[in-house]
Amino acid sequence: MNSTLRHYALWLFGALTLTLTTVLQGQTKQPLDLETVTSGGKKFISDFYPQPVYGLTWLQSGYTYTVAGGDYKSLRVYSPTRAQEQTILTQDELVQLLKPYDNTDELYPLIAYDFTPQCHYLEVELPKGLYLIDVEQKQIVGYFATGKIEKRASLLSPNERNLAVKSEEGTLQIYTIQPAGSTPQAPVLVATDEAEAAVVYGESVHQNEFGIDGGLFWSPDSRQLAFYRMDQSMVAPYPIVDMTPHKAVVQPVRYPMAGTPSHHVTLGVFHVESQQTTYLATGGDPEHYLTNVAWHPSSKKVYIAELNRGQDHLFLNGYDAQTGEHVETLFEETDAHYVEPQRPMMFVPGSKGEQFVWESRREGYRQLYLYSSTGKLIRKLTDMEGEVTDIYGFDPKGERIYYQAAYPSPLERHIFASDLKRGRTIQLSKVAGTHDATFSPDKQYYIDQLQSATIARSVMLHDNNGLQLRLLHQAPDPWVKFDMPTITVGTLLAADGKTELYYRLITPSNFDEMKEYPAIVYVYGGPHAQLVTNTPQWGASGWDIYMAQQGYIIFTVDNRGSAQRGAAFEQVIHRQLGTAEMADQMKGVEYLKSLPYVDRNRIGVYGWSFGGFMTTNLMLTHPETFKVGVAGGPVMDWSRYEIMYGERYNDAPQDNAEGYQQNNLIERAKDLKGRLLLIHGTSDNVVVWQHAQAFVKACVDAQTYPDLYYYPGHKHNVIGPDRVHLNYVITRYFQEHL
Repeated sequence: MNSTLRHYALWLFGALTLTLTTVLQGQTKQPLDLETVTSGGKKFISDFYPQPVYGLTWLQSGYTYTVAGGDYKSLRVYSPTRAQEQTILTQDELVQLLKPYDNTDELYPLIAYDFTPQCHYLEVELPKGLYLIDVEQKQIVGYFATGKIEKRASLLSPNERNLAVKSEEGTLQIYTIQPAGSTPQAPVLVATDEAEAAVVYGESVHQNEFGIDGGLFWSPDSRQLAFYRMDQSMVAPYPIVDMTPHKAVVQPVRYPMAGTPSHHVTLGVFHVESQQTTYLATGGDPEHYLTNVAWHPSSKKVYIAELNRGQDHLFLNGYDAQTGEHVETLFEETDAHYVEPQRPMMFVPGSKGEQFVWESRREGYRQLYLYSSTGKLIRKLTDMEGEVTDIYGFDPKGERIYYQAAYPSPLERHIFASDLKRGRTIQLSKVAGTHDATFSPDKQYYIDQLQSATIARSVMLHDNNGLQLRLLHQAPDPWVKFDMPTITVGTLLAADGKTELYYRLITPSNFDEMKEYPAIVYVYGGPHAQLVTNTPQWGASGWDIYMAQQGYIIFTVDNRGSAQRGAAFEQVIHRQLGTAEMADQMKGVEYLKSLPYVDRNRIGVYGWSFGGFMTTNLMLTHPETFKVGVAGGPVMDWSRYEIMYGERYNDAPQDNAEGYQQNNLIERAKDLKGRLLLIHGTSDNVVVWQHAQAFVKACVDAQTYPDLYYYPGHKHNVIGPDRVHLNYVITRYFQEHL
């Protein structure tokens, strides 16, 4: 039986305006277990996760994909214009192609390999190197003789002739494509990490904030490679201990904490023909942030969105790629709180570099703006009270830009197209839910993967005006066989008395409104995260579902400060982390307590990372409300958190001593009254283990009594098979103490 969506009455509270309930009723009453509901569990993929498609990619002649559980050893291409299927390459054919040159015993099934960004060739890595396969011609284009080098990062040039590789050993090199079977050519050395990684080349910088996900940038003509150079020598090494060897080993990381010296970043340009490097004269404060690197289509200029350390002033600067000299500042952006660039400028195809699109939050929501190459605003392309969340690119003529946005509802993601000449915007996706598009190279078609509270997964082919052409895959409802709980989504008013917040309430499948149930508040509460979404189970995790089946009410609210609601909604937390967020969470708890079936004397709270900070804060501040808490990877002292994130939202400790004092939970250890379990990975390099240890030490001094559980070798969360163990530990804690 499929999930159904219905309205029903709730007890009125505040400004409750929306109530949506997902009821999943199975004919059988199969119980859930942690191996089923947990990512990494033995039965998660087979029994709980909606059947996915793998290898969804557009080629020049059509699209290819494989449904989970299907044929992983054949590459089939489908025509978008007609229901035509063609097998263009099989596993056996690939073996025969590669066997004369390499060890094909180490060949994975076809779906394990990606295509090049240009969608021309299949990338197949074997012991001797990386091979490019023309699947339609069934021939090897060439290979890069990388051998068994362990890569931290790699990037193929636009012409698919050069491969930039950053190795685990710390070298940045460029490999040139050569015929399969030929004598390996030595790569060109670009740079080598220095002095125990005090200086690092070609990797992500600034703790992967500001949308940064790599440190290599090829020029459009493939003749130049821009790369980050990060000098960390002024950042003291932080000891991360690897407990795996017989004798534990220290693996230090350069972790700049708020208020302390930050690393210095520059951008180099390596010229392939001359094998010389030019460093851009970015100058100014060496602790500024160099973000969102973009090349001019002519390959003559490099643009960087440069942000001061205070993160309230941005410069979009252009540099000469040959000389490194600063040549122009296209515009500046300032904000009383912070500016947070997330994407590089995007030059419009066909404009010869005369126009580009820029994403900005300057008017409250992330929107798109069309500029001339001189930095003059031509027009605003989007005008919606919602955030642009992803960009799919332009059509080849540069007439349209395609993107995703959290609009018209912040709970959903829809696909849009905006006309660059007139600014007209059309919404391509119509069905309620969360849509994600994969466009064809010519942007004439796209494949939409849709999930919602009522749709496990739907994969549909559309034309570029949103017309449905063909259903490719409809995942069966994996939850129909389980005795699922009831999920209700609604709104309540924030502590400011005017802002609408979305909440999710999960009640047991055998719910009896005449009984009283213990309740657990699952919380995150910080920027860059949204917990209540129109996705399967309204965004609830498998653990949430499991705990509801065990007889708990599970409640979540996205407070002010969380994602996808615009700048004003998020920035209310600036310089006072935890204040507005906690006030909103308590409004949610007020609503929770108003429900006659909630046992107000048995309320717990659980969260991870920022949610761990929120959990501990709520336990310390409202011991009369929260009996039990579980805080995973918690931030206990924001002065011990990294600069880029911490100073954006809380400024530097030197500039906001009061704010840091108010949200320093270590100094409030004496206020702990309920049962609090701290969980931390011993190798956590995001929220270092010192946070939990310092809090425990303060509790010892104050004679308060938290519990502590640690996971050796795990970083900022527990992933893989061990996550089942984690969920068991958390479950048992609530069962024993709540």
